[in-house]
Amino acid sequence: MGPIRLLFLLCLLPLPALAIEPGARETICGDGIDNDGDTVTDCGDIDCREDPACQPDGQPEATNARCQDWIDNDGDGSTDCDDSDCEAENLTACRGSWKGPMETAQAVVQAGGGGAAAAGDAESLPTLGPGMSVDDLIGTGKDVDGERNDEVCADGIDNDQDGATDCADFGCRFDLSVTVCRGNPGLRFSVVGMVTHTYNVETEENDSRLSRLQLRAFGPIPGIQDSFFLVSMLTERTPRLTFAMFQVPLGNTRHRVNVNSGTAGLSQVNAISIHKQLFIERPNLFRAMEQFNSAAIEFEGPLTADGRLQYRAFAAGGSGRFDGNVGGRTLTEDNANYPWGVGASFQFNAVGYYSRQDTPFLYVPVPLTVGLVLGGKYDEREQERFISVNGHLALRYQRLIVLLEDYFKREFEFGSDTNAYVAQVGFLAVPKVLMLAVEYGAVNAGEFDEPPAVLTSTLRSQRDENQFRVAAHFYVYRNIGVLSAVYADHRILEQDGQAEIKDREARLVAQYRF
Repeated sequence: MGPIRLLFLLCLLPLPALAIEPGARETICGDGIDNDGDTVTDCGDIDCREDPACQPDGQPEATNARCQDWIDNDGDGSTDCDDSDCEAENLTACRGSWKGPMETAQAVVQAGGGGAAAAGDAESLPTLGPGMSVDDLIGTGKDVDGERNDEVCADGIDNDQDGATDCADFGCRFDLSVTVCRGNPGLRFSVVGMVTHTYNVETEENDSRLSRLQLRAFGPIPGIQDSFFLVSMLTERTPRLTFAMFQVPLGNTRHRVNVNSGTAGLSQVNAISIHKQLFIERPNLFRAMEQFNSAAIEFEGPLTADGRLQYRAFAAGGSGRFDGNVGGRTLTEDNANYPWGVGASFQFNAVGYYSRQDTPFLYVPVPLTVGLVLGGKYDEREQERFISVNGHLALRYQRLIVLLEDYFKREFEFGSDTNAYVAQVGFLAVPKVLMLAVEYGAVNAGEFDEPPAVLTSTLRSQRDENQFRVAAHFYVYRNIGVLSAVYADHRILEQDGQAEIKDREARLVAQYRF
């Protein structure tokens, strides 16, 4: 029997009669039960039109329950989802199958300022005052501001020890830089795009282009609880896969392991995505210390029960010197020596909880956080063998963020010392509107005790330099659409008879990230 004939026969079958008794009425208009069996419940039933329980009380449509009770509660002529009040960001009743951060939470942290929510009640939240959004709830009440990025919001651990894990935590639910707690908890897709106009002060040249288009896929690994994967691709020139990472928990402990495409290192600068850079581009001052291998394995977790002290250990290898080397291999200067490295770092959360994947962009004032990370590693490259140590300090408080980082390297093959540092300061001048930032960094490259016979590109790049940048970021649409103005002054200083190189430019960047 063909499908069309089957469909025709099904249409001829009699529909089952509704179990409605003659004269039956909706007797109780607030019990959530279809009393008369006509498929319409309570105030949605015409029988309840005049019932006192279904009359407007003059209060706003401010909860999920009031946005699906069939009552024009505020008497403005619009009922439930037809009322624009039900489109508020803390309501989900009118979002169809899209389950936002309000419903992905399995529990709600009790918070002050207008009423507390019982654990497990994902509908109730403290009352938001005039001009407030859910972002303002982060760090309030019993919520500790310590989970604000996709990695820690997908690891199954209550990192900041405030009683709420992953998507139940206010930071994971309401910080717009967190994407794993939006919508379907399965595979998610993210886009970061930048349109840039550049004016080169030295050459007096202008240029405009779509400068970056980053595509990311991420989410839990099927069948493995509290796992996380991320695959990132840049497509603005030659499409290239730039990063892949797969993280799984180690048994029932709070420790975890991840295998990635070779970003193991010590620097906080290289840990965060390009869309989290305060000056659009990373400060490229640590390239003498950080190499990009082709593959890496990392182990991390807490050393104390409260998570104040944490560790991270890693091993990496392969010749992944350039972005887009996932699955590939790059050999330079006809040198086939195998590059590899091992290292570890320790983090102390003095106040609050800090993660090196956190975004430095502030959108609303934040509670006090102070984190210190110290680490060291051993590296071998095509020509070099060296040890390096790194330290970075992060401070967030109200509208201020300060990031300080220093990196020291001792090279054994040719005998040289190199030190580099970067200081970044950001200030939220107008919450949800304007953020300002300033940066200064420098590289002090020591001379070789025994100069190499051939200078590879890596060795030639180890020169004295400094960089100064300022930026202003306007939140055009929340912090998803950002308009940035950046001025950069980068100088490679005179060395070994080579002239000083100056690079000064101003940029206007329209960025969208979702």
